[in-house]
Amino acid sequence: MRGLYSIPLRGLKEGSHLFEFNIDSKLFAFFEESEIHEAALTATVTVLRHSSHIEMKIVISGTVSLTCDRCLELYTQGVNTDNSILVKFGDQWEEVDDEVLIMPGGENEFILDQLIYEFAHLGLPLKKVHPDDENGRSTCNPEMLEKLNQHMVKENKGKNGPYMEEFAKLKNINNQN
Repeated sequence: MRGLYSIPLRGLKEGSHLFEFNIDSKLFAFFEESEIHEAALTATVTVLRHSSHIEMKIVISGTVSLTCDRCLELYTQGVNTDNSILVKFGDQWEEVDDEVLIMPGGENEFILDQLIYEFAHLGLPLKKVHPDDENGRSTCNPEMLEKLNQHMVKENKGKNGPYMEEFAKLKNINNQN
């Protein structure tokens, strides 16, 4: 399978090599579960080729379009990641751990698509929401925020709140038996 982003290994001499890739939405469209809708990213890959292995440093920066967890509209999120991976040569493809891969020694290219996808997603925040404006107010869709506020459950912390009344009824039933 030919990837969108790959590093040619045939003829790549020992030493340091620099590759730069412009990443757009095409890559993320191949992955159904992708949280990234649109992308304007740059992946800078530094390859240090040795006779027995390859060291790669992959720096991804730029912006992506995500769905806001709060209002469900798209917003722009900055991404900046810095990851390293060690590729050893062996008999077959194997992922040893998050930082070490084994690839067959006769491969002509190293396809970066999966790694770029994973590293870009690792650079996303856990909570994906529109950033606040300069006054500290949410930039989410105001209509959606109003609907959320209407459906928000107000917590009653008093002793005689609805949960305490129900608990008292259950306790009373238990005491009658």
